[in-house]
Amino acid sequence: MTLYLDKLLAQCAYPLGLTLILGLLGVLFLVRGRKRMGVGLMLTALVWLWVWSLPVVSDGLRNSLEANFRNVRMADVPQADAAVVLGGAMDAGPPGYPYPNLGPAADRVWHAARLYHAGKAGRLILSGGSVEWQGQRVFTEAQAMRTFLSDLGVPDSALVVEDGSRSTRENALFTAELLHRLGLNRVLLVTSALHMPRALATFRAAGVAVIPAPTDFEVMPEPAHVLRWLPDAAALADSTRAMKEYLGLWMYRWRGWAL
Repeated sequence: MTLYLDKLLAQCAYPLGLTLILGLLGVLFLVRGRKRMGVGLMLTALVWLWVWSLPVVSDGLRNSLEANFRNVRMADVPQADAAVVLGGAMDAGPPGYPYPNLGPAADRVWHAARLYHAGKAGRLILSGGSVEWQGQRVFTEAQAMRTFLSDLGVPDSALVVEDGSRSTRENALFTAELLHRLGLNRVLLVTSALHMPRALATFRAAGVAVIPAPTDFEVMPEPAHVLRWLPDAAALADSTRAMKEYLGLWMYRWRGWAL
């Protein structure tokens, strides 16, 4: 129930959701004859949506999350007993689909294979289940990652599946138990750079002393251009994902789930 409530509240706080709420309130005030308040709310809604749809704003927001981490060469990654790979990188597909689809964050799985083949981690812990509102799937996220990693040449003996988790907090809690049972202490944490601040804080709160091994960096240096100040649907989606990370981190800290 908490997971559903969190998702609902987050949707209301995201740029598009809050814009719709403000717009509907504006219409309601107009219908009731409060023109000044109604117009003010509708203009606020439009400005709110416009700001978060600007590429320059979206890049700045995402960079504020990614800038704490470096995209380092494999030679500079420290040695560890294992690497924990977080889900969210693959779509398992509905029944009838024999293979999973790569998602925008598939660099997580690719980076995990890279770490294994470079000898940086002897085992890969794949963490990610499935959620009810996605409907029936062929695989859980962890199982989908295992299929892809097998295709990338990682032996099944090096893969450990944790497919009961449905959130970053459950990733941390369930993986902590698994690592304790396996006697693994020095662990790399593999996830997208955008997601790393929340993931790192959550794993540390669960008692796992992970070493960040970020990948999937999104924000690249770009020259100033007028088009970066024009609204863009992709930029709005990117702003929403970054806002999700900030809201999630704040909520986790408020509940004591993250350091």
